[in-house]
Amino acid sequence: MFDIDGTLIRWQLYHAVTDALARQGHISPSSYQAMRDARMNWKRRSSGSFDTYSIKVIEVYESILKNVSFNQLDEAIEAVFNEYKDQAYTYTRDLIAKLKKDGYFLLAISGSQTEIVAKIAKHYGFDDFAATIYERTRTGFTGAKIVLALKKDATLKELVAKHGLGYGNSIGVGDSLSDATMLRLVEQPIAFNPDTDFFEYAEREGWKVVVERKNMIYELGSKNGKY
Repeated sequence: MFDIDGTLIRWQLYHAVTDALARQGHISPSSYQAMRDARMNWKRRSSGSFDTYSIKVIEVYESILKNVSFNQLDEAIEAVFNEYKDQAYTYTRDLIAKLKKDGYFLLAISGSQTEIVAKIAKHYGFDDFAATIYERTRTGFTGAKIVLALKKDATLKELVAKHGLGYGNSIGVGDSLSDATMLRLVEQPIAFNPDTDFFEYAEREGWKVVVERKNMIYELGSKNGKY
């Protein structure tokens, strides 16, 4: 069981799709600048959090979606897929390949749009996935959405039941506190490149922590509540 953004792919696919739509001219310069300002505030660590930036991305994306055709979104999705499909972390990329070889059933849950997650899931050989679904009619997007990543534990249970799977020897990998409920369900949870809150949570639970930095991978094991 894998998270995708920041766990397998080195950036946020949702954000990349929004950037691509801006390059296509579907987002006004002022709205896009506000999004970029929020991004730089987070990157500079001067003011604003990653969550604040993410909320701004979602706000901008959803404000223009009703005016975007299916073909225009597909064009943006294809551009993002081609650019980011192989910008993956070595640890998770290799783990996916090993698990696939060992006969594991691979699942992914992501907060990004189902259109881009579907392509990434196929590219890496996932057997099924769940992602954010923006409702479509025959002529366009309604603006309504289903965010399956809001309750990753419930979504994982649904996928497990759907395919008649079990949790024996199961492995889960995530990079944020939003993945914690999902990881509590598997036998071998892995906190990958965690932030402070997620690291502290993993430490309390005694989970394996893996950090990938430059060309080094550090695996931290818990011993007496410490790493």
